[in-house]
Amino acid sequence: MRQLWAKLKQQAGRLLPRRITLLYLVLAVLLALSVIPLAVYGYLVSSSTRTKLQTNEQVLQTTVTRGIAEETRLRVQSIKLQMESLIRWLDSSGALQNVADPKHAETLQRATEGFVRGAENVLFLAIYNPEQHGIAAGDPEVGRDAFVIQRLGDGFRTAQLGNAFHSGAFQVTVSGHAEPVMVIARPLATRADFRGMVAVVISLKFLRQRLQETSRGDLVTYVVDRNGRLIVHPDESKYTVNQDMSDVPIVQTFLAGTARASLTTSFTLYENNKPTEMLGTQVAVPELDWAVIAQKPVAKAYLEANRMEQFALALALVTIVLCVVAGYYSARRLTTPLHTLAESTRAIAKGDFSRRVSVTSRTEIGDLAATFNVMAADLEEYVERLKQAAQENHELFLGSIRTLAAAIDEKDPYTRGHSGRVAKYSVTLAETMGLPEEDVYKIRISALLHDVGKIGIDDRILKKPAGLTNEEFEVMKQHPVKGATIIRPVAKLHEMIPGIELHHESLDGRGYPYGLKADEIPMMARVIMVADTLDAMTTNRPYQVAMELDVAMEKIHAIIGKKFDPAVVDALFAAVEAGKLKLTPQMVEV
Repeated sequence: MRQLWAKLKQQAGRLLPRRITLLYLVLAVLLALSVIPLAVYGYLVSSSTRTKLQTNEQVLQTTVTRGIAEETRLRVQSIKLQMESLIRWLDSSGALQNVADPKHAETLQRATEGFVRGAENVLFLAIYNPEQHGIAAGDPEVGRDAFVIQRLGDGFRTAQLGNAFHSGAFQVTVSGHAEPVMVIARPLATRADFRGMVAVVISLKFLRQRLQETSRGDLVTYVVDRNGRLIVHPDESKYTVNQDMSDVPIVQTFLAGTARASLTTSFTLYENNKPTEMLGTQVAVPELDWAVIAQKPVAKAYLEANRMEQFALALALVTIVLCVVAGYYSARRLTTPLHTLAESTRAIAKGDFSRRVSVTSRTEIGDLAATFNVMAADLEEYVERLKQAAQENHELFLGSIRTLAAAIDEKDPYTRGHSGRVAKYSVTLAETMGLPEEDVYKIRISALLHDVGKIGIDDRILKKPAGLTNEEFEVMKQHPVKGATIIRPVAKLHEMIPGIELHHESLDGRGYPYGLKADEIPMMARVIMVADTLDAMTTNRPYQVAMELDVAMEKIHAIIGKKFDPAVVDALFAAVEAGKLKLTPQMVEV
């Protein structure tokens, strides 16, 4: 179990960044504490409100369709009740026996005309005996309409069978305008004997007006019959009475007869091969076998819900932006002093002990800044003391080196000041070549000590006023190795040994003590060998008279690439031309 836990921690450590910016961490915490609860609350409220708005839209459609269905039912029911009253009056007056009998003509005329005047939406009334003779009242133009005559005939045949009749909708011309109408017929009978028919032509103008009133804001309401044929539609220019609407899914639900009396559902409506998601409601009118349909595009039906969501989203975004700005400002107030402290700490780590922080805060961060400044001041004072001590030690070290070099030079009166001059020339060459400051320092120390091995050379050979024999020269050639042996126990001088041990090597491999070639010779030794040769040529020796500087430089240039490094020789000529290197016969402090 412990191994598994350790493995999980290891994996988590790999996935997480090694360093997390405090600003982002603080900002994330502030956002988490402010935005997330607000977002969750907004989402819950938005979802709840959206559901309510959607429910309200569905309730609205249901209310509208039910209202239209109920109004239609009541108007038709009212006319049917009036027809029943008329039939009872015919029975009580004796006219029911034969409505075509002339003796009842006057009475029936007054009764029918009064019926038409008193019955709202009735355009025409007809009362027929079994031979289809009788009396009529109302708009004569309507009575002469071919479709009306046809529907009255259908109603008469249905009445002969003892059944009530109502037609589908159709259009007739009333006062020069097309108007949707329907025919309702009831049989006249005494003791099961067929005595004729009472029929009325009802105007559906009221229904169209009602549908037009309710078809607002992309909501469309219309009425269809059991065959899916259009009864009335508010848009007369696009839809006609008796148009087939059975391809509309919500109408198909009504035609299937599987739905309840009222049903609200969504469906896809295709117009010009373009699908549109719709929300629809159908409410049946059982007395007429009709259905009132309401439909509206879902995008429009739930427009307010969508707007509410968009508003909530916009509000959430604005809140997030405000929280981010406020959080960023607050986080900056916290992290900026810490960042300043971190920068100052890094500066001190790099050696800038004068760095101080200026943080104005009454919190613990202000105390931390004040403590940091005190610490920085103490460190600066302490480091200054260390630097002073280091400088003193360094001066002591250099003094010791100079003393040692002078002691070596004093063994030979002809080489007095030689080590100092070689060191000076070597430093000038190294700086002209652009070598790093650290390398220049090492070359300087190595040049001062390049002849330290002469301590181990017999004074008889070292101070000989004449030229050396071959045997004596072989002894003299041991001084680089002896110098390296002397210096090697001093750990601080290890890096200077190559200049001491190899300054008599030659690029062509003819030097000593090891006969190294080209890149085998370190740059430190290449620089010192040129400086050593220059000083040897320009000072008096038992075996030669001092040369002029330009003569010595010509001789050095003559063996460039064989003994000397071309880059070092080029630096020599550049230094002389720039006036950086001048011959100094006396002892030089370096």
